Amino acid sequence: MVLHGADADAGGDLLDHEPLLRGNLMAAACPSRSVLQHVTSRWGVLVLIALLAGGTQRFSELRRRIGGVSEKMLAQTLQWLESDGFVERRAHPVVPPHVDYRLTPLGLEVSRHVRELADWIEGKLPAILEARGGRAAENPDPASV
Repeated sequence: MVLHGADADAGGDLLDHEPLLRGNLMAAACPSRSVLQHVTSRWGVLVLIALLAGGTQRFSELRRRIGGVSEKMLAQTLQWLESDGFVERRAHPVVPPHVDYRLTPLGLEVSRHVRELADWIEGKLPAILEARGGRAAENPDPASV
């Protein structure tokens, strides 16, 4: 990975005061794409925000907190975020089994950025809905517009 353009000229004084190293996110085989998919998926965003707001939580607490998520999708999302190093899963040796989840330092960092994006979206939602205009009434699924 190398610094590109203005990032290289700025001496690397960017996010968190570390050099911004970039792969080629536009390339189909770039490994950053899967991380981006995990972090920015509907459930990835909500899991990261829920753990940021609530600290260490059990699976059932997360499921109650994140409305509409299925058990399967929550488990899959937690596995993705754990494999990317954002979430730590701790299994306690008790009966019945007790497993909880919390953000790692890397997860805390990415969660703050995701929360900023979510806050921006919620703050701009009236303008976004207005921009959708009549299309929202005709077609409520923005992915198919």
